[in-house]
Amino acid sequence: MFLIDDTALMALIREDVPAGDLTTRSLGLAAEAGELTMRARGAMTVACSEEAVRILQLLGAEAWIATASGRQVEGGEMLLFARGQVEALLAGWKVAQNLIEWASGLASSATAIVAAARAVNPAVTVACTRKSVPGTRALSLRAVTVGGATVHRTGLSDSVLLFAEHRAFGGDDALASQIARLRAICPERKVVVEVADVAEALAAAQAGAEVLQLEKFPPAQVAEVVAGLPADWRGHVAAAGGITAANAAAYAAAGAQVLVTSAPFTAPPRDVAVWIGPA
Repeated sequence: MFLIDDTALMALIREDVPAGDLTTRSLGLAAEAGELTMRARGAMTVACSEEAVRILQLLGAEAWIATASGRQVEGGEMLLFARGQVEALLAGWKVAQNLIEWASGLASSATAIVAAARAVNPAVTVACTRKSVPGTRALSLRAVTVGGATVHRTGLSDSVLLFAEHRAFGGDDALASQIARLRAICPERKVVVEVADVAEALAAAQAGAEVLQLEKFPPAQVAEVVAGLPADWRGHVAAAGGITAANAAAYAAAGAQVLVTSAPFTAPPRDVAVWIGPA
């Protein structure tokens, strides 16, 4: 689980409530007792309900999770319940609602891609990239993982991925020599190589790449790579670029074992209905 700490959640609160709630304070409602519920308006994979509850708690309300992150729900199901002073409920209302709606959109998109791919190959992995909206990476990766995807890489520090941009500085023998260097210096990591065509993919496999990342290959070319690999090669084939719920099945059928996607990060939010009233 990606842990979103109180400091990050307080930053979300301060963004929306930098100096208190002027309307609520001016109406003299701050100390009134109230209740709040959030419910799904339609089908979704829920994400960040725990963080939404914590936002309300940080503002002084009592709040409870009704539906944990990762659960798929239909419209009408309760996501959380809170009670406390109206000032706390109204200050946290939109921050918590926006977070659940946005994160559940990402999670639901990830769920759809995973379902489409695994209908063809139950063993396929859907891995989301680091191309999230800047500043949202931890929350974005939390959302897609509760949606059933995994993480391609959280950043440059956690995995070895050899790009053409690296090979541009390696001379004519860069593909083989840089793979060999990475395998020697980072023996505990799998060496992933991004390739641009079938010939380069097969050459990288021959040179010792342990994962071939096929960048923007159509499914037919993925199948061509899979068919051309040596029988004794024990690596993995990852299809990357343009993977969505609409084509995930085709890539899984072509033999890709990993589908690398950024599509969930641009998914539309899912609607959450909020009720607030007197306790």
